[in-house]
Amino acid sequence: MHDDLLARAKAWLAEDPDAETRDELAGLIDAGDVTELAARFGGTLQFGTAGLRGELGAGPMRMNRSVVIRAAAGLAAYLKKQGEGDGLVVIGYDARHKSADFARDTAAVMTGAGLRAAVLPRPLPTPVLAYAIRHLGAVAGVEVTASHNPPRDNGYKVYLGDGSQIVPPADAGIAAEIDAISSLHDVPRPDGGWETLGDAVLNAYLARTDAVLADGSPRTARTVYTAMHGVGKDVLLAAFARAGFPEPVLVAEQAEPDPDFPTVSFPNPEEPGAMDLAFARARETDPDLVVANDPDADRCAVAVKDAGRWRMLRGDEVGSLLAAHLVRRGATGTFAESIVSSSLLGRIAGKAGLPYEETLTGFKWIARVEGLRYGYEEALGYCVDPDGVRDKDGITAALLVTELASELKEEGRTLLDLLDDLAVEHGLHATDQLSVRVQDLSVIADAMRRLREQPPTELAGLAVTNAEDLTKGTAELPPTDGLRYTLDGARVIVRPSGTEPKLKCYLEVVVPVAAHADLPAARARAAELLGAIKRDLSAAAGI
Repeated sequence: MHDDLLARAKAWLAEDPDAETRDELAGLIDAGDVTELAARFGGTLQFGTAGLRGELGAGPMRMNRSVVIRAAAGLAAYLKKQGEGDGLVVIGYDARHKSADFARDTAAVMTGAGLRAAVLPRPLPTPVLAYAIRHLGAVAGVEVTASHNPPRDNGYKVYLGDGSQIVPPADAGIAAEIDAISSLHDVPRPDGGWETLGDAVLNAYLARTDAVLADGSPRTARTVYTAMHGVGKDVLLAAFARAGFPEPVLVAEQAEPDPDFPTVSFPNPEEPGAMDLAFARARETDPDLVVANDPDADRCAVAVKDAGRWRMLRGDEVGSLLAAHLVRRGATGTFAESIVSSSLLGRIAGKAGLPYEETLTGFKWIARVEGLRYGYEEALGYCVDPDGVRDKDGITAALLVTELASELKEEGRTLLDLLDDLAVEHGLHATDQLSVRVQDLSVIADAMRRLREQPPTELAGLAVTNAEDLTKGTAELPPTDGLRYTLDGARVIVRPSGTEPKLKCYLEVVVPVAAHADLPAARARAAELLGAIKRDLSAAAGI
């Protein structure tokens, strides 16, 4: 085993085009660090429906130039087999370590394979790339990003020509082509021949952002904005200026791209502490709302002042607010969300007489819904302009929620007042998440097995009326690794994360509310139920 491991590491080293990872790997080989070599050469990063994502470093289990060149060559071979051999592939990238290198390598591989390649002019938000694919008539797009993962990670997200992320069987088809590449020396990589785009695509995207707002709507809400050390600032400020909103007050410490994300332990607005600097700025300037993007600006977080303190709205709260706003504006078309998001969207759509669909987790599924007008997912992802961007877009979502806050401000009301109205109209839909990050992935597999073998019959004293194993699929959904429990007045979904070593449990309780005066009691009841469901589910899963 030891000799085999060393042989594989040396073979990799001989092909590695990157001086940094070559030095790193040579050091591990010289030191005879079997543990670390085994961690890097014990398999390969799996190319799935999120593309690739992993820690930077040498070896097939890490993100590096060798892995990216293979992924690009596999994608090129797949496109050629689909009859797209002379098509355009557009490439975007964020400001993480190695992102620009990975984008350049992808452009070189595509050019070498006979496809045309165009690279965005600088690190830009992921939705700009998603827009560019359709705008330029590309056959595929690649975004080099690890979104809101830790600083040491990077990733590789693949879109096909419809502008949405890949789904089965395309992922397996591309993975098979990647596996078929025996040596990097077989992959031609010319030094040029691809196009570096100017600002025309970005300007076309920005022109399109205006379309999400209603003509003549109020634009008075004041915001504090953080880019979370990512690439969102310039594009968001340009979009807000075009729309005529007051210029957002920036969280200066987090405004510029920085791949080390120095002020946050985890650059995700949902993580504890990530919004502390933004809240401090809000206490100084007293805006109407706080808006945050994640580092690649495809997600949008919103915070409001609640009883004198700033608090983040949950993704489900923002999702239902935007839905209610679009309904009030007379939107038509299908409203869609993934199964882990709040069932309130279905009630809002139903009352408005609009079609509604539930999909598997991820915008790769939501974006494919026929006649989509609006889609959202509880993890702060909102698609408010599906004809322009068939993916979540943190820039246009920020515009739309600021328009809604402006309209309410003109009426002397806030986002919280509208949430109260929705609770009285449709019942209080309270959601929460039980999320367990693990070092050892077997913990997740054990928990899923335990729940499958002994499904709970009740949680928080509520009877489980239906227990579904989603690996079998349903009439509406293709198979996925997940469990869904329907309870009397509640719903629970358990699934392994697709992008991080986490087990995620999504909880929702619905408490009827007769009048506004009953809201405090309903909230207390919902909090009590969610806490009890968490406790009972943890026990049932052994986590």
